[in-house]
Amino acid sequence: MTTPKEKQQPQIGFVAGFIVPGMPQPLLAPEKSPGWGRVRAAFEVLRERLDALKPDVLVIYSTQWPSVLGHQIQADARPQGVHVDHEFHDLGTMEYNFPVHVPYADAYIASGKERGLHMRRVCFKGFPIDTGSLVALGLLNPDNHVPCTLVSSNMYADRAETIVLGKAARDAAQKQKLRAVAIASTALSNRLWTKPIDPTEDAISSQKDDEWNRKLLEILAQGRLEDVAQLARQFAREAHADSKLKAIWWLSAALGSSNDFRGEVLAYEALHGTGAAVVELRPGGVSRGEQEFDEDDVEFFRGERSVLSPSSPGSKTPEKARPS
Repeated sequence: MTTPKEKQQPQIGFVAGFIVPGMPQPLLAPEKSPGWGRVRAAFEVLRERLDALKPDVLVIYSTQWPSVLGHQIQADARPQGVHVDHEFHDLGTMEYNFPVHVPYADAYIASGKERGLHMRRVCFKGFPIDTGSLVALGLLNPDNHVPCTLVSSNMYADRAETIVLGKAARDAAQKQKLRAVAIASTALSNRLWTKPIDPTEDAISSQKDDEWNRKLLEILAQGRLEDVAQLARQFAREAHADSKLKAIWWLSAALGSSNDFRGEVLAYEALHGTGAAVVELRPGGVSRGEQEFDEDDVEFFRGERSVLSPSSPGSKTPEKARPS
């Protein structure tokens, strides 16, 4: 019987993946709650590990940057401004002035179009930057020494479309011969408290959500990222997932849709009732897994089933129009 071997880590393309929360508390008010402070400390550990990787670009998919028509890619070379979170404006402002890796952004747009996606280039002064992206940049890249590219989260994109978006991110990094880190800015469970709380008493707002969060984190700690992606739909039904957990679909596809990772959960806490986790995933782990991969590994996006096909009363759905 052969023993599984650890794979060598890639020298170009995505060399690591992070899962981080997008709520502003760890950035703006970590001292107000022990849990918020522990999340902030985990970000600091992750920042040191990020520096050691020496990436050329950070690619951030944030569930707090919603798009409706297609997928937007930030390509302004130097976004600058001041942002106030629309839910937690009492915590203060977030000033930003960071570099964008424009060649990678353009390569990402081209790769997405090659795979059948509708991609939009965002490049004008004053375009708003979302809280999730700013928290990730502010805590992982505070001195802005690594350029980034920001990716929107399409509200209506299904699993197939999101997977293709992740694969396009990987294509672009490999074509540009860049060392990249993929960052999914997302909550796990996303059920916020509906009334003001004492920050020192913050907790996951639902016991069931907490149980599901912990199960997913147990799997991620084993490096089984694709298994978590396969469980995303069930998790979304059971635990009120953040944007149906589609950030995990994107991350898994960008990193190669496998369980061959070394995973570590650096923190798991509540941020105003939501499930906030800081997780590191490095390629090169031992392949393992328990979930059967029973969903298609999509390479090209060919539209949303047959929604756009002409139809008439009593007409039948074409046999070739299968769910993606």
